[in-house]
Amino acid sequence: MANSFSLPTINDNPDGGWGPSSSNLPAQFKFKDIPYAPYSKSDKLGRFADWNDISGDNRPTNAGLASAQGNRGGGPGGRGRRDGQPAFGSGTASAFAYFHAEDESSFSLVDNKANTTRRGGPLSRGRSTGRGGANAGRGGAQRGGRGGFGGGRGGAQRGGRRGWRDWDKNNRARESSVAISPDWSMLEEIEFHRLAKLRLEVDDPEDLESYGRVFPYEKSYDRINTKTEKPLQLVDRIKYNTTTSDDPVIQELAAKDTATVYTTDVILSVLMCAPRSVYPWDIVIVREGNRLFFDKRDGGPFDTVTVNENAADPPQDPTTVNPNNPNEKIVVPETPSINSATSLSLEATYINQNFGFQAVIETPPPPSVDFAKPNPFYGPDETEPLASCGYRYRVFDLGLTEDEDIKICVRTEVDAYSPGQGNPRLGQGLVTIRALNEFDPRAQGAGGAPDWRTKLDPQRGAVVATEMKNNSCKLAKWTVQSVLAGADLMKVGYISRANPRDNTRHVILSTTSTRPTDFAAQLNVSLANGWGIVRTVTDLCMKQPEGKYVLVKDPNKPVIRLYSVPLTAFTVEEEDEDAAFDAEEHESTPGA
Repeated sequence: MANSFSLPTINDNPDGGWGPSSSNLPAQFKFKDIPYAPYSKSDKLGRFADWNDISGDNRPTNAGLASAQGNRGGGPGGRGRRDGQPAFGSGTASAFAYFHAEDESSFSLVDNKANTTRRGGPLSRGRSTGRGGANAGRGGAQRGGRGGFGGGRGGAQRGGRRGWRDWDKNNRARESSVAISPDWSMLEEIEFHRLAKLRLEVDDPEDLESYGRVFPYEKSYDRINTKTEKPLQLVDRIKYNTTTSDDPVIQELAAKDTATVYTTDVILSVLMCAPRSVYPWDIVIVREGNRLFFDKRDGGPFDTVTVNENAADPPQDPTTVNPNNPNEKIVVPETPSINSATSLSLEATYINQNFGFQAVIETPPPPSVDFAKPNPFYGPDETEPLASCGYRYRVFDLGLTEDEDIKICVRTEVDAYSPGQGNPRLGQGLVTIRALNEFDPRAQGAGGAPDWRTKLDPQRGAVVATEMKNNSCKLAKWTVQSVLAGADLMKVGYISRANPRDNTRHVILSTTSTRPTDFAAQLNVSLANGWGIVRTVTDLCMKQPEGKYVLVKDPNKPVIRLYSVPLTAFTVEEEDEDAAFDAEEHESTPGA
């Protein structure tokens, strides 16, 4: 006979919830009075069992653990009720951890290590002060172990012990290139990672007009090495860097509606290489009808050359007064450092100008080449000699379809021509000349660059790779400018100080020649991405009404912002400067 089957007893929950009832537990449920302590397998257990139960008022039964646990547990009382359920693995399972309740006075440790003494006080140059030093944190004023002017990674700041919440202070905070007025309204904000995804293929440009005169490049500079260095000379020449709206040729072309956007290669290269930029910059955009003019401010970031902008530890300027704490004492050096960011930028600008003036042949043969029209900025009253410079006005089509008529007119510049490479008037054999400068390989902000005098000839690849890393944005802008101008060659000089402590005398150590398109591939510069950025900014501005706008790169974040500004913006300062200049002339005039 088969065994009979009977259904098991089901204990319903009278409370109406899921699972066993907490108020009506069956008798067969054993261990019902044992509390459950949440735990995690990753928790380290300090004892086998918990003999220190926590009562309902959160008082440990063992007085010796009161100071160790206190109200820190997630128990049923105290902060446990206020803070809610504790996180998994952090509740009463902490009772299984080890707590040092009582100290045994009969046991002691003897320290037999010798105490280390500091030599030289807070300005020591030992290992502890390298890259900021352990004595004053990452913003100390020590002279770092690498020979930097400002201590460590924070520049020339106050030494001593770091203050409370100094960890969330940005020691590298930079100021904006232009003061953001409260009456400006922000229209758009675009992050760099979004700009890097833009693409626009652009065909070859159309040449409109050419102005100026170019001299032949001196090929003997290609044979210079570290053993036959040549001093950099001070050449007095005039070279114009006029903004877009003040260009008389662009004004004539705009009157004929030649294009939609008008700009220069210097301004356009900054916009096309925006995702690489670290330092702040700004572009003034004026919309008149269906025309856009991209301008620069006089004395702005477009008039100087940066140094080691993309380095992990770029050059720093002396610390300024914190506006949030004006009473803070700042250690200001008696004389400005020649290795500060501002000083190096001015030095690099001086080097680039003079190297371009020096590396050409002004006395034939070979002869100079005049373009179709003379220099448009050189007036009849000027007597100083002009530098070798040719201006080519070119139009690029930014339309997405054949029916879309969006063109950009760009004033491009070339510095010389290479003899025997074709007719420069037809755009053949044109050359752009630039210069990289070395200041002090042991100084703060050098970016780990090797010594050019010992490494440039045997290990040129290492020097070039370091410069491509530390000056990625600058080299990319130079390459884009050369491509926009249609130059066949780009000459890059390597110029160093004659003495690392003297920023007034320099020597030319070497010169390299490269094709801009090949160099763009080495730098991973995407012209299609640059044109996509230009088209995006153009579309944003064309959606706005007529007026003046400013495109600003955030000084501390990879973001660009578009502001709407009054029409009188940036003109009041110029009027004040002109009035002050007229007043000085009036005071200096005899009999006034």
